[in-house]
Amino acid sequence: MQHTRFFIVAIPLLLVLQACSGIEHKHQIDTGDSNSFQHGVSTQARPWTHESFDNDHDKFTFALFSDLTGGEREGVFKVAIAQLNLLRPELILSVGDLIEGGTTDRAQLENEWSSFDLRADRARAPVFYTGGNHDLTNPEMWAVWGERYGPRYYHFIYRDTLFLVMDTEDNTAEFQSELSRIRDEAIVIIDRQGWDALPDTAYGKSTERKSGRISAEQAAYFRRVISNSRDVEHTFVVMHKPAWQRPDEENFATVEAALQDRPYTVFYGHEHAYLHEQRFGRDYIRLGTTGGVQNPAKDMAIDHVTLVTVSGSSVDIANLRMSGIFDKTGQIPAGGEDLCFESCN
Repeated sequence: MQHTRFFIVAIPLLLVLQACSGIEHKHQIDTGDSNSFQHGVSTQARPWTHESFDNDHDKFTFALFSDLTGGEREGVFKVAIAQLNLLRPELILSVGDLIEGGTTDRAQLENEWSSFDLRADRARAPVFYTGGNHDLTNPEMWAVWGERYGPRYYHFIYRDTLFLVMDTEDNTAEFQSELSRIRDEAIVIIDRQGWDALPDTAYGKSTERKSGRISAEQAAYFRRVISNSRDVEHTFVVMHKPAWQRPDEENFATVEAALQDRPYTVFYGHEHAYLHEQRFGRDYIRLGTTGGVQNPAKDMAIDHVTLVTVSGSSVDIANLRMSGIFDKTGQIPAGGEDLCFESCN
């Protein structure tokens, strides 16, 4: 009986000693997954704002990068891939102009694409290609693209989000060959006189210099995709040139009309300077560069990557200057400390 009385007395004494010794009790907050929030604060007052964590199961983040061309600045894209690996998006998209291109020399094209592929393959996330005018300058380049990457326009769905990847060099082969010819003439003049001479060339005066073309066939393809994807939460349209800026444009307009009753966002490139506009109440965003030639006279001529966080139909877009993304050592990775990212060339 004496032993029993000692045991009964000892239990509350042990609890008191534990409380006095500062042992923390875990308080579990159910957040709906296996990584529930736990803490050791037992008071009613707590040193944080609330316990509604931003952990929506439908949320994901993807990234975009922009033009590399017009005289690619060595090392910039390599740094961008290293930075994206730190940021950990689930997938990465381009808006075109991945190689210098502009040639019919197959050996040169294979070398340029292999060089780009080697660098893109260093990304942890998959990289989705979009063709630009440097990538799809002529029908010979169309053939190389087809052999290496398949279709020049396509779509995919990821996490209830629809992605439409367009080809804005969608001309007839004859027209594209002629466009390539006057472009080559313009490049010779630019090499001799500088970029200021471009507006006076035949290529500089052409509609195709600034605006892309979507064929009727391509537009019909995307209308079918949109019609068959009624349950998606958001749609992203990715292209190189702004197809809607053509004076005679009528095909891309049918795609916009098919999207009019749903939320969507457009990303494009080509002009090497960042710009945000709204059209039909939607965001149309032109990205800057990720290694391409920069014109200091243009506002927002910067190297950057774009992070897009999707949560259902809600979208948050953050643009990150490459000059400001550094690793745990305080350095821009992959030799980026030695590079200039903002209209320095």
